[in-house]
Formats: sequence, structure tokens, C-alpha cells
Amino acid sequence: MRVVRKHSVSIRGHRTSFSLEKPFLDELEQIARARNLSLAGLVAEIDDERERTTNLSSALRLHVLEWLKSADDQQP
Repeated sequence: MRVVRKHSVSIRGHRTSFSLEKPFLDELEQIARARNLSLAGLVAEIDDERERTTNLSSALRLHVLEWLKSADDQQP
């Protein structure tokens, strides 16, 4: 069973937190590195783009899913 852990970052000058399982956090960190962003920068971007009816933690998980599906689509 995966443990959900709370994480904090500073975006746009204020602290915010999200709760994710370690595999999702690991993937987010890899995505940030691949895009030459800090984790906080990636989280801020996802936060800006999410629908306000979706909480940040869910938006982060969905972003990871979309990124991985997109990578699968590009493989032969």
C-alpha cells in the first residue's frame, strides 16, 4: 500500500501544500527536470492551468498520467 505524504512548495510567493504518493512525486520531479523547471515551477504551472473544481493534488496526479500517456504515444 502506498502512503500519501504531504509536501509543501512556495509558488507565487506563498506556501501551498499537496498530498501525493511517492511514485507520483518521483514522476513530477522527473518531469520538472526534463523541462528544466524546479518542482515548485512545475507545480505553479499546473496550478495555473487546473480547473478550480479540481484540487491541486488531483491535478498533479492527472498531469503525471497525461505526461506518461503522451510518452507512450511517442514510442514506436
